[in-house]
Amino acid sequence: MNVWSQGLVVLGLAVTAGPRVCAADEPATSAKPDAVCVGCHGPGGNKPVAPQTPRLAGQAYDYLVEALTQYRSGARPDPIMGAMAKGLTDAQIQAVARYYSTQAGLMVKY
Repeated sequence: MNVWSQGLVVLGLAVTAGPRVCAADEPATSAKPDAVCVGCHGPGGNKPVAPQTPRLAGQAYDYLVEALTQYRSGARPDPIMGAMAKGLTDAQIQAVARYYSTQAGLMVKY
């Protein structure tokens, strides 16, 4: 199964499971967006499955909130992320951003 096929499977599961899978309405310390996001961004947002998929771990909270908000509104077009963010509430977007902004980003040597 190639990367795009895997992404579509994950997307299909996420859409049918609903937005609560990706962002629990719980404190940031217990919210685990990895339940869905891991499919493309890897565990803890540190190991993307494709070179064009960004690392989320250690990204700035405000950047992540803005990016997810733009994906949700369509201002930042992307078929996969648009579908993932479409059903998220502001609180869920904030929980996802809080989770990934507090994860330690891994150093990558090129």
